[in-house]
Parts: sequence; structure tokens; C-alpha cells
Amino acid sequence: MHSTTHHDWDRLRAELAKVIVGQEDVVEGVLTCLFAGGHALLEGVPGLGKTLLVRSLSEALQLNFSRIQFTPDLMPADVTGTTVVEEDTEGRRFVFRPGPIFAQIVLADEINRATPKTQSAMLEAMQECSVTVGGETRPLGPPFLVMATQNPIEQEGTYPLPEAQLDRFLLKILVPSCGLEDLCEVLRRTTSRESTSMEQVLDAKTILRCQQEVRDIGVPEAMHTWVAKLVLASHPGRQFAPPRVDRYVRLGASPRGAQALVLGAKVHAWRQGRSEIGAEDVQRTALPALRHRLVTNFEAQADGITTDGLIQDILETVPV
Repeated sequence: MHSTTHHDWDRLRAELAKVIVGQEDVVEGVLTCLFAGGHALLEGVPGLGKTLLVRSLSEALQLNFSRIQFTPDLMPADVTGTTVVEEDTEGRRFVFRPGPIFAQIVLADEINRATPKTQSAMLEAMQECSVTVGGETRPLGPPFLVMATQNPIEQEGTYPLPEAQLDRFLLKILVPSCGLEDLCEVLRRTTSRESTSMEQVLDAKTILRCQQEVRDIGVPEAMHTWVAKLVLASHPGRQFAPPRVDRYVRLGASPRGAQALVLGAKVHAWRQGRSEIGAEDVQRTALPALRHRLVTNFEAQADGITTDGLIQDILETVPV
């Protein structure tokens, strides 16, 4: 198992590096979602290559890809598909026209621009891996990976995702701006005539096999207990909560947060060829797994307290 494990992750990583400059943490987060079988929420200002990353990933995988540009006038049927009446020699019949959600990698661009009704159609598909149109449920083929992007700056005319819907994303990945060296490299690559062609390195069958291997990674009982304590510590007034959580958090992480911590840790252990997770795997996953699951109060906003800072507090105060 170990040699193929490293090989599959590293080949995919190397292929993405042909197009994506820097952004190691972002790429790691997205690949973690792929191999854990979860969905990713990418947050960053426009122009940082979020769409390019998702498109490049689909090129490196033998999976079909679709992109949905979310706008306020997008309707649920524009996402899921619709039933139309077709006429032929035998008369009229109803035919289902699948929407862009029927792909294996779906880019939901600027998901917070669509109305809640359309968002919930998308999120139902993410949760159930199926779509119900006209009373008939149609499965979405595995692997099925949704990567949604949102811009944190422009809130005018947007519909922020409610907590219950944010919870559907395995990880929330923050996309930072480039540093000097990376920006120079982006300019070198994008302003000349050279174009990079990507090879397809993994197919659906391999990805599903990798996802099975990730699930088979062991979790010692002590790690189960520690993850449970970390999640309970994110709730104000609970036994393990540090003082700043009591003061600044309105709502802590759900059981899905604990699942995300364990799954992310399993991917980290798996790609290093280990058979069970350790504390460092959980610590590495904590920020992207929990940052969208803590709801802070107004006092936190006034004092400039971030969810990342609160998660660091929890990691430091809850002993392994």
C-alpha cells in the first residue's frame, strides 16, 4: 500500500505544480478533500487562482468537470437539471436534461452570490450524492467532489452560507495572496507564449481505491477521545472550553467537525505511509476542519478575534 500511496499523491501534486505556483497549503487542503471523499470551500479575493486550481485538478484526473457560475438569478433547475417535453414520431414524452451538477468534479464559483434556494439545491446534492427532480432521485456518480469558492471582501448583494450549510464542507481553505517570488513566477508563466500541458495521472477507479485505503487507517482510542475533547472545547460553557471560547464563541463545532478532523488526519497519515493517525495529523487538520464551524459573537468581531486564533487556543489548552 505504502509505495502506491506516496506515488499517487506525489504524482498529482507534481502535475498541479506545473500550473499552480506556490500555495502548498491550499493544494494540500484540496487534495485532502479529494482523498477523504469530502467537499472543499475555498475563500480568497478574486485573481488568486482558485478557479485555475480546480480546473487543473480536473485535467490531472480522468474525471469529468463542470463549472457553475453562481449569480442571483441562477435557479435550482439550472444546477440540478430539468425535465423537458420532447416530441417525436411516437408522440410526446418527458426527457430529463441533467444539469452541471452531474459531473465528478464541480466548481461552484462564488457560491455566496446565489439565492438560498439555489444554494440549498447544490448543498442537498453534496450531502446526499443524489439529485431529486420531478419526484425521481438520480445518483451522482462517485467520486463526487464539489469545490466552492467565495470572496470574503464583497458582501454587497451576496447571501452568506448559513452555518448548517457551511457544515457540509469537509474543509474551509483560505487562499492567501502571493509573495514576491511566487508572483514573479506567475508573471513568467502567464505572460509568454509558452503553455503548460497537463497529463492525466489518476482515474476514478484509483481515486476510489485511495479513498478506501484512507478509511482503513487506524485511529487509536486516545485519538478518538482527544478529537472529541477538542470539539467539545469549542462550545462555550463546556467542560474543556478555554476562557476565550467562553467569551467569544456563540456556537461550537458539530459532530461533523470531529469527523472532518479524523478524516483529514487519516489522509495525512496515509500519504506518509503510516497505518494509524497521531496527534500531529490532527493538529495539521484542525484549522481548515474547524474554522467554518465556530460561530463567533459581536464582541469577537469588535476585538478582532479570529476563529483560527480560538482553535489555536483550544489545541494549546486541551492536552493530548
